[in-house]
Amino acid sequence: MVDQARARKLADRIAQIVAEMLEMRIKDPRLGFITVTEARLTGDLREATVFYTVYGSSEERSATAAALASATGVIRSEVGHQTGLKHTPSLTFVPTPSPRAPGTWRISWPGPGRRTPGSPRSVEARYRPATRTRTGKPPGTPGDDHDEDDIDDLDDAGDHGAGYSPA
Repeated sequence: MVDQARARKLADRIAQIVAEMLEMRIKDPRLGFITVTEARLTGDLREATVFYTVYGSSEERSATAAALASATGVIRSEVGHQTGLKHTPSLTFVPTPSPRAPGTWRISWPGPGRRTPGSPRSVEARYRPATRTRTGKPPGTPGDDHDEDDIDDLDDAGDHGAGYSPA
């Protein structure tokens, strides 16, 4: 067995090599709009499973699967060349659900203003205008931190900031 961190790094590298091969070197017209989503290696580094998604119809997905099956040998030899492993893992291509297929992707978003534990603040909460100032009073009431009179006093005094000299 090999270290899990090393297996993860090699799997990421294999996914990158496969994606580069599909983009640059494999010129099969049957290849559709394909995205390599993930690669996984077994603990002994002998078998790699490459997950991919094809954007398009079911005919385009099946044509892409056939193109990948015919190009597996070329891709495997390039993976072995670029990784430098003693034994090049065998490649298996597995399609993942297409984003266009109904009911295949489930987005779990708590909705505006709600949070789940460990999730970042919602967009609505991040860009909400201030409702209270540092003194605890609503903005615009007498005695809050940002009185309009304070700004007028600065203008009347002629204080325009450090280093300012009228021309």
